Amino acid sequence: MNNLPIYKKLLLFFAFLGLITTVSAQDTTTWAEKSATKWVHSKEWKNGLKLKVHSSVNNVVFAEQYHKNKAVWDKAFAFLRDSDLLTLKPGKYVIDGDNAYATITEAPSKTFEQSAWESHQKYIDLQYVIKGKEKIGVAPITTATVIKPYDDARDAANYTAEGQYYIATPGTFFLFFPGDAHRPSIKVDGYDVVKKLVIKIKVAE
Repeated sequence: MNNLPIYKKLLLFFAFLGLITTVSAQDTTTWAEKSATKWVHSKEWKNGLKLKVHSSVNNVVFAEQYHKNKAVWDKAFAFLRDSDLLTLKPGKYVIDGDNAYATITEAPSKTFEQSAWESHQKYIDLQYVIKGKEKIGVAPITTATVIKPYDDARDAANYTAEGQYYIATPGTFFLFFPGDAHRPSIKVDGYDVVKKLVIKIKVAE
């Protein structure tokens, strides 16, 4: 190597630099709506999970967060896939330390007036109705008005907002990212008690 002419050393250096740049570019995926939607529809992230992801979910943010924190997401989806959710008792279930944990509740839903718009910064919400039905509102926080500023201890801020409302039923889960205001647990007539799972997944920077 030391006997190589200087121009060959420079060629080798720039070739190495080009290789490093190519590898770095491959490791950093920039997700557009089209590529993210294609990835979601490919279902490769499911690993055998039968549940559907709701159409309201932001595909770009989902793809970004999953690929930044794949091991944790895979554990969360494995919990969904492998657990008998109908028989699991209400309580907290550790999935991956404080990176991901689940809470199961079985309780009456709220009236519309009792429910509230909220968002989180440290954790993503995966919300799934195991048994029953509830209504959930979704709105971008950019269109919401803060009424309670973000509280780090609660990992929550509260809002007033005009959003889209959906009926949450077994078979489909919702994902709420830091940019999503959501208003969950609203009563649907005929369903007094709802069994529900919320998985908290740490936001990847």
